[in-house]
Amino acid sequence: MSARNIFVVGLNDDNHERLLRLKGAEEWRFHRIIAPEAVYDTEEFDIPAMLEEAGQTLDRFGRPIDAIIGYMDFPVSTMLPILCKRFGTRSTSLESLLKCEHKYWSRCVQREVVPQYIPGFTAFDPFDEAALGQIGAAGLSFPFFVKPIKSSGSRLGFRIETPEDFALAIDRLKAEIGSIAEPFNSVLDQANLPPEIAAIDGHYCMAEEIIGGWQCTLEGYVHDGEVVVYGVVDSIRYPGVLSFFHYLYPSALPQRVQQQMIDATRLVMTRTGFDQSAFNVEFFWDELQDRIWLLEINTRISQSHCDLFEKVDGISHQQVTVDLALGQRPRLPHREGAYAVAAKFFYRVFFHDATVERVPSAQTLAQLEQDYPGTVISLQVGEGQRLSSLPEQDSYSFALAYIWMGGDDYQALLRRYQQLAARLIFAFGDIDS
Repeated sequence: MSARNIFVVGLNDDNHERLLRLKGAEEWRFHRIIAPEAVYDTEEFDIPAMLEEAGQTLDRFGRPIDAIIGYMDFPVSTMLPILCKRFGTRSTSLESLLKCEHKYWSRCVQREVVPQYIPGFTAFDPFDEAALGQIGAAGLSFPFFVKPIKSSGSRLGFRIETPEDFALAIDRLKAEIGSIAEPFNSVLDQANLPPEIAAIDGHYCMAEEIIGGWQCTLEGYVHDGEVVVYGVVDSIRYPGVLSFFHYLYPSALPQRVQQQMIDATRLVMTRTGFDQSAFNVEFFWDELQDRIWLLEINTRISQSHCDLFEKVDGISHQQVTVDLALGQRPRLPHREGAYAVAAKFFYRVFFHDATVERVPSAQTLAQLEQDYPGTVISLQVGEGQRLSSLPEQDSYSFALAYIWMGGDDYQALLRRYQQLAARLIFAFGDIDS
């Protein structure tokens, strides 16, 4: 049997190594389309040009194309249905994907089936001088949250406490939303949209009621119309701030709460028509009120969780993406890994800005990974770099390193991380107060 050819948008070396460890990988050949630097760590996306480049690469291949996949959010996720339709490979439809990724359309669909889990929301045009009044007329009062109709990471998201906050947010949105809106509109132009959705293009924003609580992510897929959730990952924040401390798998949420989220996910994903693809859904559990909130839907697996599934279940959940793209039910093992729990830690500093003067050496990192078997450390900064130049940071801190670790239990895992973190030495200059 000849090898099956799988094209990966933005394939990098780390993902390639992990893909080669999947079940069935000996029968697959992975090929890159679009360089990883074109879709990672950049805020400029020329989707028509990338689609043209990808199409030319695939046209020249000259052999069977068995699957086209990707693990990135925007713009990769939105390009996949277009490429798969053109080259006859498996994917969900563009319209079903947009029912998840177009924030306003997604909320409208969610409201149809799980209204009890949806915050108050409305769409608005940031270039309309009457926008704040329209938000109030829709029933939203301060505080509320504002974000683009198509989010890209945490960019251009604002908590609005006062009219002055709103005015400042509007200034930023007017100046910067085009970098998201224009590429997203190029995707919307290729979809069959209802008139009421077509009127809300990529330049629009969402205003939503503030929600919060214990945050988690449900990783799942849809195969031939069957919605399956195979793992729940907690998102734990540093005390008193909004910055993430670590992702934890398996979740420590009560099973009844997890089941409530799973039931809601099945209803929503079925209503979207999403199929033959992986997804994840982010929720909050408000423990005081004992209620759940649906935050958002992402139309891909989380790359941050790949190592967690490999450590706990025995294989990366990239298996799900590849199997679905090849038309087969995913073969994901359960609790066959080396660890009972695993986490991705965010090693952070909590000040406004600074210049990095020293980072841990390659020898130090290698020694730490040797001293703590199974650990993977990925530095996010280099010497001479200004922290404010780091992409996709929150408003409260900067992530200097990502650290994936496993443990026999949660407390043992935390102790291992704290011991390791004490040996990570950075130095800074020109620190802003």
